[in-house]
Amino acid sequence: MQSPLPKVLHPVAGRPMLSHVLATARGLSPSAIHVVVGHGAEAVREAVAQPDLNWVLQAERLGTGHAVSQALPDIAEGAVVLVLYGDVPLIRAETLASLVEAAHNTPALLTARLQDPSGYGRVLRDAEGKLLGVVEDRDAKGNERSINEINTGVLAAPAADLKEYLPQVGNDNDQGEYYLPDVLGLAVAAGRAPASFAAQSALETLGVNDRLQLHQVEREYQRRQAEALLLAGVSVADAGRLDIRGELTCGENVVIDVNVVIEGHVSLGDGAHVGPNCVLINSHVGAGASIHATSHLEGAVVGPGCSIGPFARLRPGTRLAEGARIGNFVETKNVQMGAGSKASHLSYLGDSQLGSGVNIGAGTITCNYDGVNKHQTIIGDGVFVGSNSTLVAPLEIGAESFVAAGTTATKPVGDKELAVGRSRQRNIQGWQRPNKDEH
Repeated sequence: MQSPLPKVLHPVAGRPMLSHVLATARGLSPSAIHVVVGHGAEAVREAVAQPDLNWVLQAERLGTGHAVSQALPDIAEGAVVLVLYGDVPLIRAETLASLVEAAHNTPALLTARLQDPSGYGRVLRDAEGKLLGVVEDRDAKGNERSINEINTGVLAAPAADLKEYLPQVGNDNDQGEYYLPDVLGLAVAAGRAPASFAAQSALETLGVNDRLQLHQVEREYQRRQAEALLLAGVSVADAGRLDIRGELTCGENVVIDVNVVIEGHVSLGDGAHVGPNCVLINSHVGAGASIHATSHLEGAVVGPGCSIGPFARLRPGTRLAEGARIGNFVETKNVQMGAGSKASHLSYLGDSQLGSGVNIGAGTITCNYDGVNKHQTIIGDGVFVGSNSTLVAPLEIGAESFVAAGTTATKPVGDKELAVGRSRQRNIQGWQRPNKDEH
């Protein structure tokens, strides 16, 4: 990976690969989850710290069989053990459930078929198709190399079988490692019949060893999410240009345009429309609201029928009531805006409470920070703030008042008052426009 970050912590859809694997494992309702860690163990524990995990240290990395043997002392004799890998994040719970079902009385291997099996262990079968074992790619010879059924590494087995067979596994191979799939051959030698289950798609068994494979896994994960949205009735303009790095819930008749990024927990109400190139982070968009192109929402609640953007930024704490409008190049932070209020152009509103029907003119800013503390601006219902006004907090502007364009307001404005706070204009006669230096 060419990175100091442990491989299993590299993100897919905004979460470490290992987190995806653990979430899938929990979907099977296991009695326990054991995580075997080696390189970067402390960083891995910190990143996915969860109280129900049993951490097992593999001090020496001597192969998959050795890794599983480190966890066996903590596993009950009557359990069925499912072995997963922290760098295989796409595997489906349905696939694993079928594998576990096949493993109640004998070891069972998850297999897949690839057009090009290079780099993968090959599954060996007899003339009748019975599973004999696995040969690693480095050790495969002759006709074995042409076999396209591969070992995915995922295996399930009764704990008693693993405790019997793993101590017998040797390391006489090209890598000098103890391979977990060798327990299959030992079972055959003992007169047992190992089982197998084939994944419906080899894509779900993709492992990650480099940045290219990480990219392939990311795109497949995003394709699955976009496909699920489409099947649920969401209009996705281009399934290849939507990235969901969290959880997205949608009502009916939702439209999502191209190059949209979703992070954290995001919900879109019935009829909501998200334009191209938008980023939504931990936000709610109400029914019928429109998020126009290239807008950025984080920690915002957008009410029904609101209009946002284009090129708007809603920062954490923004709460917009029904029909509010935030226009182009407007930024809000910790703002509550009443129904039907609007800031249409080139403004900054911070730490402010706006009533209903308020108009914020172009170029208006709230001066909410004095260098030490943040202060509130409170604007009543029906207030009109003219263009290029500066509202110096703490400040209260009463209902239905009017702030003249270009005003710097530093004192409270009463209900229905006109506030004018600007220098008197002077026109100077005989003034000469400066000429450019001819030299």
